[in-house]
Amino acid sequence: MEKKSYIFSEISFKILNEIADFKQVRNREIFKEWFNFKYEINEYDKEFLKKLIIKNEFNIDFYSERQLSGHFIIPILNRVDFYGENYREWFEAEIQGIINGHKLNGNLDFMVASGELKPEKSFFFIQEFKKSAPIPKHPRGQLLAQMAVAIENNQGKKMRGIYNIGKYWNFVVLEKIGEFKYQYHESESFDALKINDLKQIFIILKSVKHKYCNLIANE
Repeated sequence: MEKKSYIFSEISFKILNEIADFKQVRNREIFKEWFNFKYEINEYDKEFLKKLIIKNEFNIDFYSERQLSGHFIIPILNRVDFYGENYREWFEAEIQGIINGHKLNGNLDFMVASGELKPEKSFFFIQEFKKSAPIPKHPRGQLLAQMAVAIENNQGKKMRGIYNIGKYWNFVVLEKIGEFKYQYHESESFDALKINDLKQIFIILKSVKHKYCNLIANE
C-alpha cells in the first residue's frame, strides 16, 4: 500500500511522528560545541544590529511572514553572507525526499546548500512561523521534516537549523540514530530584540558559516 505524501507546510508535529520516530533529547549539551565559536563582532556590525532592533522593536509582533522576513531576518542573513566557494543561500527553493515510504516535498523558507542553479547538498535551514496560514502550525515540525529529508538525501547523520516565531529564535540539531529514527536537540529561546541575544544569534550564524558550511562543502 502506497503511503501518504506530504508537503512541508502541512506537517504538524503529530504528522511528523506518524511519518517516522522523532524523539527530543532533554538536555542542551550538544550546543556547547556549536555555540562556542570565538568571533569578535566589529563596530559596524554592532551598529547594524542596534539599528535593526530600533527599526523593528515596536512592529515585529504585527508583521506578516513576508514583513518579518524582509524587514528583519533577511538583513541579518545578508550581513552574515552565506556565500562560499562551494555553497550559497537559497530562498524558496524546493527539495523532496522519501522517509519511511512517505514522499515529502515543498519550498523552504531558507536553506544553505551547495549548487549553482539548483540546491544540491543541504547544510542548514531556517523555518519561519507562518501567520498567514489558515491553521497556524508550530514551525518545529516543518523544520524537522526538512532536516530529515536533507539527512536522507545527503546520506548523512546530522543537520542544523533554526525555527523562528516573531522575535524568538530557537536553534535545533537533528540526528539520525537508526532506520527512520531521529533525535532532536532544541536550544533555549533567543529574544532577537535584546541586543545581547541578537549579538549571540549573529555569532551563532557566523559559526554555521565558518565551522560547518566550509567544512561540509569541502568534504
